[in-house]
Amino acid sequence: MDIPELNRALYDQVMVPSYNPPAVMPVRGEGSRLWDQQGREYVDLAGGIAVTALGHAHPRLVAALTEQAQRLWHVSNVLATEPALALAARLTGLTFAERVYFANSGGEANEAALKLARRYAYDRGERGRSEIIAFGQAFHGRTLFTVTAGGQPKYTEGFGPLPGGIRHLPYNDVEALEAAVNRHTCAVLMEPVQGEGGVVPADPEFAAAARRLCDAHGALLIFDEVQTGVGRTGDLYAYMGLGVEPDILTTAKALGNGIPVAAMLTRGAIAESFQPGTHGSTYGGNPLACAVASEVIDIVSDPEVLAGVRARSERLRDGLATIGARHGCFAEVRGRGLLIGAELAEAWKGRAREVLQAAMGEGVMTLVAGPDVIRLAPSLIIPDEDLDAGLERLERAIAGLGDRS
Repeated sequence: MDIPELNRALYDQVMVPSYNPPAVMPVRGEGSRLWDQQGREYVDLAGGIAVTALGHAHPRLVAALTEQAQRLWHVSNVLATEPALALAARLTGLTFAERVYFANSGGEANEAALKLARRYAYDRGERGRSEIIAFGQAFHGRTLFTVTAGGQPKYTEGFGPLPGGIRHLPYNDVEALEAAVNRHTCAVLMEPVQGEGGVVPADPEFAAAARRLCDAHGALLIFDEVQTGVGRTGDLYAYMGLGVEPDILTTAKALGNGIPVAAMLTRGAIAESFQPGTHGSTYGGNPLACAVASEVIDIVSDPEVLAGVRARSERLRDGLATIGARHGCFAEVRGRGLLIGAELAEAWKGRAREVLQAAMGEGVMTLVAGPDVIRLAPSLIIPDEDLDAGLERLERAIAGLGDRS
């Protein structure tokens, strides 16, 4: 069979149209730079949606993957493997958790977390405790359970009937949370920073209230750290900067730096509700993925790397503030660490995707978080010169759009 030309036109012929990618097709990456089929270079400030936390083709990760690929790829969870145990030991040693469950994606990790919370209540004989409290504009994955928990109609339309027992509240509203948590509450599920919802950080008072209310009413607190985890906010996990420990935490994205791997972390007593046969994953804990993830954790957990995230965050924020002042395009720059959202000013509302496309035309990859927010999630170790070059290219794109508006 002849191989057709691999271009954007072929996408429309062979792929389910659940995405709509641009004509640009990256073929190579190194550090914080990408090159497309035509050899054009881009500064990557998107990080594969906060995934490539250590950039592209990091030599230590390439070495870890190559070494493991020559030893053992897969045996399923019928057997334990050294890479999975090493990663689990590393994660429990660095966090509040005592037990780890491995999956392949953030959605799967969140699915496991929600199932575990309900099973934990069931095992304690609390059959009336099943309600999950989540928040508007959240994003927790694309399974039917997690997309329902996310509470965004654009992601649930046409997929009903949806799972029941999920209640949505306004994010950062302590009063609403106090009124909602009760003896029927199984768990409170929240992102320390709402990513898809506009890069909105949790107020410390809100996070503390969630912990207090869960303790008072016997519910579990679940932190979805799929996007905020593994150094993204300047702490290894965002809960550490908030000073609030969850009962269950989910992590994915940056954990494998692009290799599909995810984990659900929890305490030992809660983990007991997942006895053999209650939940599982064929590829969860895959040796290749775990070997890479262990190397990622070793690198990112270095205090110097985390300090570098905080320094780069200031540099990025300052650069965006300067662009906003010059062009009147940003109303607010917010976020934590290197998960940054620049909210568009009133005159620019609704143009986030237009900015993204113009930025790509200038040679810089960015993200959006809704129609009004530019989202940036570059490598945690992006060199200053790459960060500055990316900002320069972004400013050129914005200047060009301003000239045409």
